[in-house]
Amino acid sequence: MHAEYKVPGGKLVVVDLDVDDGVIRQARLSGDFFLEPPETLALINEALLGLSVHSSAEEIAAQVSRNLPPDTEMFGVDLQAIGVVVRRALA
Repeated sequence: MHAEYKVPGGKLVVVDLDVDDGVIRQARLSGDFFLEPPETLALINEALLGLSVHSSAEEIAAQVSRNLPPDTEMFGVDLQAIGVVVRRALA
């Protein structure tokens, strides 16, 4: 499953998902945005694993938020955008 989302005033966010038995088994987020520290991208991808295909954008964003270190900085993307692009891919 694949989706793209252009963040208003921000950058392009892309996600590719593998789904099996109603849950996300593999996630690859990419795009024109920047994250600090750099390992944040891997943490976001890991946070998406196991989520139900029925999760709302808000639930997705909350799950990602719980898995990020407190010093995370996002440039050109935010938690809401991640929720939106994942939800689009699952639709």
